Amino acid sequence: MLERGRLVRQLDRLVEGMVALRHDGTFHEPNLDGSPGDYISFDGWEWPQGVGLYGLVRYWEFTGADHHRALVEAWYERQLQRKLPLPNVNTTAPMLALSILWGRTRDERWRPALENWASLVMDSLPRTEEQGFQHIVSDSINPGELWDDTLFMVALFLASYGRGAGRPELVEEAVRQFLLHAHYLADTETGLWFHGWTFEGRHNFARARWARGNAWITAGLLDFIELGGIEGGVKDFLLGCLRSQAEALLKHQHASGGWHTLIDDPGSYLETSATAGFGYGLLKAARLGILGEDARVAGLKALEFVLANIDQGGTVQNVSYGTRMGRDLQFYRDIPIQPTAYGQALAILLLAEAVRHADDVQLEAAQ
Repeated sequence: MLERGRLVRQLDRLVEGMVALRHDGTFHEPNLDGSPGDYISFDGWEWPQGVGLYGLVRYWEFTGADHHRALVEAWYERQLQRKLPLPNVNTTAPMLALSILWGRTRDERWRPALENWASLVMDSLPRTEEQGFQHIVSDSINPGELWDDTLFMVALFLASYGRGAGRPELVEEAVRQFLLHAHYLADTETGLWFHGWTFEGRHNFARARWARGNAWITAGLLDFIELGGIEGGVKDFLLGCLRSQAEALLKHQHASGGWHTLIDDPGSYLETSATAGFGYGLLKAARLGILGEDARVAGLKALEFVLANIDQGGTVQNVSYGTRMGRDLQFYRDIPIQPTAYGQALAILLLAEAVRHADDVQLEAAQ
């Protein structure tokens, strides 16, 4: 049974746990310029923090709490006073939450950074054949490669800011990226998505049906449609992708409610961030009537798995660390475990969606 109070208490712990994250030196990611990267501390500017801020700003939308808004605004005020890293796929991720914050408040403090970054993405981000965004990141150029991560890190921002700023060309570019990535990454045999595709050799690398990469799709498709105001045939196509993926996901869910880091490999470990992303997408789709009762049940099972992996300090455990493109499946089985901001954020998205379900259940019981 959904307990609203329990979920809200855990949500607040998740926020506290995310803000408290600090790099402990266990892992080190150099940037292309040789400077230290920071994938763990909440105070860095990279994709884990970007996803973390997205979870936080979505939670603020849900609560309307002034202290959540102040937390987000203070983070951006502090970061924008520093020299920002060069734009790439992963460093674009923090712009998504900023676009939503600006869209809700219309605070002109944020507009110049958003406008400048959107233009840099459109004009400067390297492209593959067929004009896909090459998955260039802070420490790897990845020529000719499409990764499923790109859609969450870049396309959601373009859709959100493009719609809010009255720049339809940004939304159209985001649509192009979703369609192109779906063409090369969606596995027509299973309905799941491969981690990546390369035009240099034209193959899907290890053909890994990697869980968190798939979770970016499950969590991102409905949000993309919502943020970009996507309608018509594109919306129908993307919902078809979601239904096919969800059907496959339900077949592979573990009895505990989690999913393995390689979805169709029960020998790989169960992983919390992907499970949270799947649970969020399945519950949201069920609430909107896009998926049925089986998706809702699977989402609630995912919720229990995630709750069982949140420690007393509000830190999400059993989260796989940042994952490059694997050339064989063993690579994914060997990714180490490390608490991260994206683990916190995906759990926040799931629990906030679960609160909506709890509210619906209480409303139905009162009628």
